[in-house]
Amino acid sequence: MVEISTSILSVKKGKESKTFFALEAAKTDYFHIDVMDGKFVEKDTYQTMIEYASYIRRISNAPLDVHLMVQDIKQAVDDFCAVQPNIITFHLEACKDEEEVWKTIEYIKQNNCKVGISVKPNTNIEEIYKYLPYIHMCLVMTVEPGKGGQTYLSEMTQKVKTLKEYIDNNQIEIDIEVDGGINLRTAPEVKQAGANILVAGTAILNAVDYKVIIDELKCPIGDVSI
Repeated sequence: MVEISTSILSVKKGKESKTFFALEAAKTDYFHIDVMDGKFVEKDTYQTMIEYASYIRRISNAPLDVHLMVQDIKQAVDDFCAVQPNIITFHLEACKDEEEVWKTIEYIKQNNCKVGISVKPNTNIEEIYKYLPYIHMCLVMTVEPGKGGQTYLSEMTQKVKTLKEYIDNNQIEIDIEVDGGINLRTAPEVKQAGANILVAGTAILNAVDYKVIIDELKCPIGDVSI
């Protein structure tokens, strides 16, 4: 079953309460918290996302899907564990070596949180294989991380498909999340490739009716050529 994680990156100031209540009513499966530090990526959303995540936690029981696009992962884990996220995802590229990756996985688990690892478009998917049995989700970035509203990179479809085949062949229980340029046109393609959690932001937030779009994004796939 496909789930939807709604990115709140483009939620307008002053409309947070109305938007968050509407998204919960529309049955988003997760609130996707895009945490950027202005270093790992150019944009800085750190304090805004702490505020938004804290507010959501006060008014909603919906799971928080925290995506760390930061250099100092440990500090960010400490900051965002306070809002009791369902899962924290960090970037493979933010770790200086394999030892740091293993330490980060363990540190997030010690904070009673599920673990995800994300890879940028230019990172070979094979680099994450060794970690898959020990984490809960792999997030494949389908745009270059750092800002919302980008166009889906079509070559990422094969990357998701390759990951799905490896997971199935090795009988690993793990979610595949995709993030970047996901909308009603691109969703069938990534679902066909094997993704089961779709991050969508502007496609949902720009809609007149959030529930209509979320339901359509979740709907079963037809025959899609990939």
